[in-house]
Amino acid sequence: MKLIQCIIQPYKLDELVEALQNVAPGMTVSEAKGYGRQQGHVLVYRGVEYEVALLPKMMIEIVVDDNRVEDIVKVVIATAGSGEIGDGRIFVFPVIENYHIRTGFMECD
Repeated sequence: MKLIQCIIQPYKLDELVEALQNVAPGMTVSEAKGYGRQQGHVLVYRGVEYEVALLPKMMIEIVVDDNRVEDIVKVVIATAGSGEIGDGRIFVFPVIENYHIRTGFMECD
């Protein structure tokens, strides 16, 4: 099993969730803040400039069987990508074990 962690622009969330509904068995969505090459930007509020270093992002986490990873990554790139700096990142991690909290049942690869 693999954990796919996607960090995307907030305005792409609804479109991506809709695209993933037929491919992913489930997902967790969280608000996140961060910066990379995008570096942040300057906002003006009531005539005063503020530098915003951490920009709002959305993080989607999906746990899937190994053979589904490539399909999900393709959907994320096609849906969340705009070709601009700051589109986000996709990370894939191995999942060694997972447990159902209600039953205590362990699933492993």
